Amino acid sequence: MNLRNRRVDLPPGFRRFWWGEAVSGFGTAVTLLALQTLVVVTLHGGAVEVGWLSSARWLPYLVLGLVVGALVDRVRRRPVMVATDLIRAILLGAIPVTWLLGVLTFPLLLVIVLLFGTVTLVNDAASMSFVPELVPRDQPKRAPAGGADRDLVPKTGGPAVAGVLIRVVGAPLAVLVDAISYLFSAAMVATLRSVPEPAAASSAKLDVRALAAEIRDGVRWVYGGSGLARLAAGTHTWFAAQATLLVAVAPYAFLQLDLSAFQLGLVYGAAGVGALGGAVLSTTLGHRLGTGGAIICAYAVSGGAVVVMLAAGFVPAGWTAAAVLGVGQFGHGWAMGLSNSHEMTYRQALTPDGLQARANTTMRSLNRAVVVVVSPLAGLAADRLGFAPTLAAAAMIFVVAAAILALSPIRRARIS
Repeated sequence: MNLRNRRVDLPPGFRRFWWGEAVSGFGTAVTLLALQTLVVVTLHGGAVEVGWLSSARWLPYLVLGLVVGALVDRVRRRPVMVATDLIRAILLGAIPVTWLLGVLTFPLLLVIVLLFGTVTLVNDAASMSFVPELVPRDQPKRAPAGGADRDLVPKTGGPAVAGVLIRVVGAPLAVLVDAISYLFSAAMVATLRSVPEPAAASSAKLDVRALAAEIRDGVRWVYGGSGLARLAAGTHTWFAAQATLLVAVAPYAFLQLDLSAFQLGLVYGAAGVGALGGAVLSTTLGHRLGTGGAIICAYAVSGGAVVVMLAAGFVPAGWTAAAVLGVGQFGHGWAMGLSNSHEMTYRQALTPDGLQARANTTMRSLNRAVVVVVSPLAGLAADRLGFAPTLAAAAMIFVVAAAILALSPIRRARIS
């Protein structure tokens, strides 16, 4: 497949949208480390608790994802994005408040994270389908790439800043950074110049059968004859590996490698630096390897990167282990920076405007459903079998994801 399009500058509206998303992405990078530290260090949990935290974060995608995608296709996206950003700021603000009041427990944290995940699901569906409205349709490469790569800069500095904040004010208060970032994102989207959007559905009463039909259309598009089914299978497998990695790394770093929150923040920051490098090279490697070849390469590199992370357990604890773990994180981040824009480009290039939210949300919902199921199992495996077997399993699953795509027609796909 080969789509050639002229290259023009992205409009100011997209750049404003990108800044709002980038700043909220910075806050999210802070919160990721802050919540993991909160669970393992403050609330004295382990890999099992981190697994349940991750599962709660993504459970809404399993339960509500397909419905939300169909509903978002029926309304204007910008008001939804503003409202959900404001709600997310309130929910995250509740974490330090309950901690200061002495009532924050792990079950309460799960409830807050579950609600946060639900609101984020709605925002994601609106945001991903809003990008094509900001950029001319004849730019399928640059617009998705801009949307997919918006978190790369925040992921570079966010974790390191999070480590410093956690050391100075503690993990619960560090979450406030993310709450403020969502207020900024809401302001950026609310003050965008008029953007043409599809008119909201005029029906006052929701037709359940029509909604079900819309959901079926989205599922059939992704898993039918659109050409997305094999990509979906590969990404679902990739997310099984990613879920295992996300659950295992923080407890592995704190409990086995004896790292501090600051050291782990630097390690996560290395992943951000790698992601920037992968994104910078994504166009060049896309021309050389093709869209499909770049994705396959990235998945395989992630498998090797996890092997490097595993090696951190066989060197002296502390800064030496942090350095080895950081090299592995750099490699995995590089792979994600390379693959993100190519995956989104491939998906959006094959999907018509009217199905954008449903197609995106269908794939994201099933991806996150994998995370919901795998995360508690990965936490249990890490606690019962140890971190080394768990990380080795993650590396193997990444390789399997690469093989699924390498054995499909996607390996020949080229979208320029």
